[in-house]
Amino acid sequence: MYVQIVKTKTDSFPYIYTMSNTKLSKAVNRILFVLLLVVSPFSLWSQTDTLQYKYIPLTQEQADSIVSPELLAAISTDTLDRSQKQPVGLFSQLFKRQNKFLSYLDGLASGNVDRSFERPIDINFVLMPSYTREGSFGIGGGATGLFRLDKQDSIMQPSDVTLIGNATINGLFSLTANGNVNFPGRRWRLTYKLEYTFSPLDFWGISRDACAVNPATKYTRNQLKFNSDMVYAFSGPFKFGGLFDLVYSEITSLDRPEYLEGQKSAYYFTTLGMSFQYDTRDFVLNPRRGMNLMIRAGVRPQFMGTYNRTLFNGSITYNYYLGLWKDCTLALDAYGSFNSTHSPWPLREALGSGGIRMRGYYAGRYVDNNMVSVQAELRQHIWNRFGCTVWGGAANVFSSFGKFQIRQALPNFGVGLRVELKHNVNGRIDFGFGKGTSGFVFAIGEAF
Repeated sequence: MYVQIVKTKTDSFPYIYTMSNTKLSKAVNRILFVLLLVVSPFSLWSQTDTLQYKYIPLTQEQADSIVSPELLAAISTDTLDRSQKQPVGLFSQLFKRQNKFLSYLDGLASGNVDRSFERPIDINFVLMPSYTREGSFGIGGGATGLFRLDKQDSIMQPSDVTLIGNATINGLFSLTANGNVNFPGRRWRLTYKLEYTFSPLDFWGISRDACAVNPATKYTRNQLKFNSDMVYAFSGPFKFGGLFDLVYSEITSLDRPEYLEGQKSAYYFTTLGMSFQYDTRDFVLNPRRGMNLMIRAGVRPQFMGTYNRTLFNGSITYNYYLGLWKDCTLALDAYGSFNSTHSPWPLREALGSGGIRMRGYYAGRYVDNNMVSVQAELRQHIWNRFGCTVWGGAANVFSSFGKFQIRQALPNFGVGLRVELKHNVNGRIDFGFGKGTSGFVFAIGEAF
């Protein structure tokens, strides 16, 4: 049995509570509400400014102690039994039945409602065909969920986790887990990404100059990557912490070994360093206002890897979000990543990788030690859970600052569809264009 508690705030009396079984007739509800107004010595008819509804499960004994026996006797048990068997959810009501498949569709239909306060983890699953430039057609699946380590804190953003798997007809296989964990107290945040890929790919070389002249060849790469940042909010939006990254990459087959320029076919690296962040975004996975500045500086010690020297890496990410008109956001992204001159091929930057920047480019078509990129994206909510985007940008990879040339920058633009899978968490389908290239990107969460 369920009793509905209606909490009404009035000008003359702080709160008036009315109770009714959800299956009672409207007449009984009205009578009960009027009686409570009459017997309350402090209540008068006044303007109601808020209404809150909460459904509380009660045993029969608890209900007897709250509602009079006469009122309970007026409720038809047969009516209650029939109503409890009625299908709930959009698809279950449409087909007037309830089973596991329809319950799954019901979950998708209402999946954008934030239930992270009432569940250990509010999660949705998606299974659908996929397509990538690198792997061609395949089947992909994913799960995205929101959870809260402190359910009493309604101001703190929820934590999130995303799991994605993909397998294609070309033999590409990938598994990715990423997310953000916000700890109680709103001081600590952990951001992480774990990715495994087995990739038969085209290969042009390990530098911008080589990629410009070498014909494509075939190679197969086996790779495991882990990136993480643990930051502490020491003053408002200012955060400081440490980073820990791992990379293991191995080429299991290569038609043209000379493309490696004498480097080994397998390497392992560990990166330790520091992170600084200034973050005023209203929601990490789908910001509508605010900015994010992230600076990472890391060292890759020789004794913690398989390379014959110590290497360094630094990166900077700047994002800004501005509302232009109703349900429209302008998002800006500037990014730079810089590696030691002698960094081997697994540590080099590749345009198009990750589906974040230079969408539509074949990952690995342009590779070198360093990369800079800029992009601007217009995000417009259309209706219900659907939205669209358009973007434009440019990027360049180069071996050293002395060889950076603006005229070598590569263009990028495209359009995308957005579907809200969870509360403020979008699934995206992007189609990007570039210099002599185009392609789809399927992902969960905004690009930046």
